[in-house]
Amino acid sequence: MRFRVDVAADVDSIPWDQVFSPARGVAYDLIRVQDEALAAELHDHGYAGSSLRPLGLSSPCFRGAGRRTGLYGASGDGTVWFGSPVPRVAAALLAGVAGRTELRWGTIALRVRGVQLEPMPDHSRGWADFSTVTQVLVKFEDRFIHPDHPRYAERLCHNLRHKADVLGLPGDLEIDIVSYGPARKFLVQRAPRHGSTVQLRVHADPVLLDALYEWGLGLNTNQGFGWIR
Repeated sequence: MRFRVDVAADVDSIPWDQVFSPARGVAYDLIRVQDEALAAELHDHGYAGSSLRPLGLSSPCFRGAGRRTGLYGASGDGTVWFGSPVPRVAAALLAGVAGRTELRWGTIALRVRGVQLEPMPDHSRGWADFSTVTQVLVKFEDRFIHPDHPRYAERLCHNLRHKADVLGLPGDLEIDIVSYGPARKFLVQRAPRHGSTVQLRVHADPVLLDALYEWGLGLNTNQGFGWIR
């Protein structure tokens, strides 16, 4: 399950170091209100014996925000997405946001304007075109790499197969890189993260495609990276 939370910011920009840094705390806070044990398990250990956390979200995405150099524009018309392929996690996220009038995104107040479930696309043909809203993080030899790196597709496939293993789903898959955005650097709690938005064609079992659509692509999806449009 995945859902969108329509929000309004009371400022016209968000500090760059707060674009992604608050995301994980926001997600765990929503889960903790409904299921404290689950929030502690995900935070402290991961899920099902793995260090992976099967949840995804986006950083706030705003429409009509003015573009200014060095600023991440905000407006009264924005969206934050949440999702998880694990029903217990998804239900806790959705219940956690129900009835809230605002989300605290670092020092920024995001007024909640509405919550809406998103329908699952039809993945029965065994392939899907995925385009990400936020940058996908992929690592090779302990450094972040971008889609023009010769090992990028291999390492991203490794990540997606790991996700499949954690969920007990078929892990046979192939990806084709269709296009990608410029490399971007963000600070997450003072640590640099490098990534690019990507458009991919993913060939996989339909159930795995459903799960990736609800979880996201690459590393640190619980920090807001790799969210699929």
